[in-house]
Amino acid sequence: MKKKLLFVIDSLACAGAEKSLVTLLNLINYEKYEVDLQLFNYGGELEELVPKQVNLLPPLQYMDHVKKNLWNSLISSPLTHSMARIQYSYKLRLKKSDNITKARLFWKSASKVISENPVLYDSAIAYAQGVPTFYVSEKVNALKKLAWVNVSYYLKGENKIFQEKHYNKFDAVVTVSGTTKDIFTQNKLNIKGDLKVIYDINNPKMISKMADNGEGFQDKYKGIKILTIGRLAKQKGYDIAMEACSRLKKGGLNFRWYVLGKGPLESEIKSRIKELNIEKEMILLGVKSNPYPFIKEADIYVQTSRFEGFGIALAEARMLNTPIVTTRFDAVESQMKHNENGIIVDIDPEAVYFGIKKLVEEPALREKIISYQKLEAKGNVEEINKFYELVET
Repeated sequence: MKKKLLFVIDSLACAGAEKSLVTLLNLINYEKYEVDLQLFNYGGELEELVPKQVNLLPPLQYMDHVKKNLWNSLISSPLTHSMARIQYSYKLRLKKSDNITKARLFWKSASKVISENPVLYDSAIAYAQGVPTFYVSEKVNALKKLAWVNVSYYLKGENKIFQEKHYNKFDAVVTVSGTTKDIFTQNKLNIKGDLKVIYDINNPKMISKMADNGEGFQDKYKGIKILTIGRLAKQKGYDIAMEACSRLKKGGLNFRWYVLGKGPLESEIKSRIKELNIEKEMILLGVKSNPYPFIKEADIYVQTSRFEGFGIALAEARMLNTPIVTTRFDAVESQMKHNENGIIVDIDPEAVYFGIKKLVEEPALREKIISYQKLEAKGNVEEINKFYELVET
């Protein structure tokens, strides 16, 4: 008999954890496993890449309610749903909240109106921290529960107390790098489950095929093409990227810096691009479900993140032999080697500027990096064996 698995994640928007999950789902042996997938938000760009064997569960009733405007929801939805929504909105207005706090406030407001999943699973996997973890903790019946941590996850105060009780219901907590594990350990949570490392899975064959079959840049620009991929959020350091872009322009470099992503800071980033007079140099392309032709065609891939759990876009750039400039976030050295497969710089605009400038002005270094990337080990599909071990033991 097949083992029944449930994966839970916020959405399948085009981001690191989401790409990692889609890759995992495309590697699973469906002769041995029956897989359900629960999302909190539907319509993400990566949903089209989910294999047909996966049973995509219908939206949760409360999340459908949240999509409606408040007046329509008051008319057509249960009163308990509207009250939970109003309670959450009120709490958000009381003080400025980070994402960890927002997740706690959302769950404290909405958990009572979110129904349990009635199925008994062999293993239930919360493939992201926050709401997916709370949902699997409280609303799912499973013989084994596994929680993924995909970012540098610092917990303190009320958030630490709240999350500890949820993580204590899991048989294992999986982090995506050694650094992510070390940071999670610093929280000193009193939990029963094992703490393990399974790296975000990258499949070089799939990425290479998608890079060859999709469409990349359409503007026929002939100068230096710089690319950054990531959600338009503070974590990704777009303020750093824009300042570095401005300096490159003032230095007379013939380049365009393309950005693939969307997020809460989009309007703010557009305004800042206009203030810095770099509209022709920094170009926002939105989200592409297949970003790999862009990576392959770029001359330089730049990551300006303040923190990452692993940095899956860096792994993808390495697989497609694109020279890299990246900031020195916590987990960067889990895959990057300075002056070998890329350049690692400090997390500030001047350092990023000089890193890009160095790659442009030193073609020999650029070729050395490409040569190294061509020879280094590609991908890590063998990590799925660690996943199998977790769900089988």
